[in-house]
Amino acid sequence: MEIDTKTQFCGVIGNPVGHSLSPAIHNAAFRTLGLNFVYLAWQVEAIGEAVNGLRALGNFRGASVTIPHKVATIQFLDHVEPTAKRIGAINTIVAEKGKLTGYNTDAIGALRALREGGVDLKGQRIVVLGSGGAARAIAFALAAESGAEKLTLLGIEDRERTTLAKDIRSAAAMAVEDSFLDESTLRQVLPESHVLIHCTPVGMSPKVDTTCVPASLLHEKLSVMDIVYNPRETQLLKDAKRVGCKTIPGLEMFLNQAVAQIELWANQSAPVAVMRTVLESHFQ
Repeated sequence: MEIDTKTQFCGVIGNPVGHSLSPAIHNAAFRTLGLNFVYLAWQVEAIGEAVNGLRALGNFRGASVTIPHKVATIQFLDHVEPTAKRIGAINTIVAEKGKLTGYNTDAIGALRALREGGVDLKGQRIVVLGSGGAARAIAFALAAESGAEKLTLLGIEDRERTTLAKDIRSAAAMAVEDSFLDESTLRQVLPESHVLIHCTPVGMSPKVDTTCVPASLLHEKLSVMDIVYNPRETQLLKDAKRVGCKTIPGLEMFLNQAVAQIELWANQSAPVAVMRTVLESHFQ
């Protein structure tokens, strides 16, 4: 599809975005659907100025929002979809007739990835590492739909983490605990846990050898999902695999949340198989 004056554009807003595979996967979807759309990558520090600038452009259709802007972006939008409002973070903007609406497809993507990966969440003790936008989305989704017995939130930002724990307690009947993320806490929590979900940027390219979790603390009864998708197999997932854990790569969550984004922008079903093929080709 040739770019012309009628081309609608979307893009990813984040800092950094150099590692992002969003342009490849979304542009492939638009081509397959025969849409006159293009998807770009925008490294952004001043989120308010960026959103207001995009709002002023007539062909702007929407955006993906990633680290570190998922929470701060909300204040610059006209509307926020109810689920995203409860979460307090968005990862998707849809532009319609000059109005910007925020959505959160991280929650959908994470739960679908866990279930398709064969992870049973009902009655389980789940540990979430991190307390930012993605962690909020996943924690709220777990509280609403998983049927888990207990949720433990571990993070290094005290106010952010305790606020998330308080918000989850007010929204769900499950037991919720929170604590500082360090080796000592992990040593106490992980032996009795069934599912570990990593929601921080640690281990993301280019710092691929880093991990929040010492390998010695992992055990074979633990299912481990890392939402970092580049590299495809993070140090955490490598360590978990060696121990015999069931592992869910971030690629699965990334694909599922991207599918939901395409459907919001295009108002039609996304070409899932094409998107998966493009995504996987980057890791061969």
